[in-house]
Amino acid sequence: MLGSTAVSLWKPEWSTLTAVMLFVGFASATTGIYYANRWVKKPRPEDTIDKALKGLGDKYCLYHYELSSDHVLLAPNDVVVTETRNIEGHFSYTNGKWRQKMSISRALRFFLEERLGNPIADAQAAVSHIKAALKANLPAGGKVPVRAVVVFVHPAAVLEEIENPPIPVCQPKKLRRRVLVQEPDMPPELYAQVEALLDSKQV
Repeated sequence: MLGSTAVSLWKPEWSTLTAVMLFVGFASATTGIYYANRWVKKPRPEDTIDKALKGLGDKYCLYHYELSSDHVLLAPNDVVVTETRNIEGHFSYTNGKWRQKMSISRALRFFLEERLGNPIADAQAAVSHIKAALKANLPAGGKVPVRAVVVFVHPAAVLEEIENPPIPVCQPKKLRRRVLVQEPDMPPELYAQVEALLDSKQV
């Protein structure tokens, strides 16, 4: 971007080159800021999840950015996909649709931050993928329960109205409650097979 300014002052007739340099510079800066917000800005999603689930027993194993879904928890009785959104704002889910209040500050940062999208649909797709992988790779993989939770991990995220979502939607302080379910544990041999498969990163 500085180069385009210099060229415009030095060779005003090179307007096309100046425009190209300005566009490339802006796109590079925007991309860099987007990924810095996603991967560098703290608190990071995995740190928030780790803190929310701290103290679970040794039978609970968390996988961050190693599998097809960013955050996967192996529990004694099932596998839990944790779909996160790390953006601030006010969010609601009614009549099967997500809505976000668009403030001026949010509008100005629109191209620099993670998008809301449809976290429920993303979580359900991840569940389907993991179920298929378990079934394809383990003799009894089709019997492993797989479920999902959507977590808004940003400290300034506010869930205003969540109406009958098909999967749980919560903030970190309620994640532990959503993860712990009163269901029978998997047989030890099946649990060991699932753990080995997840450790192999083939899911």
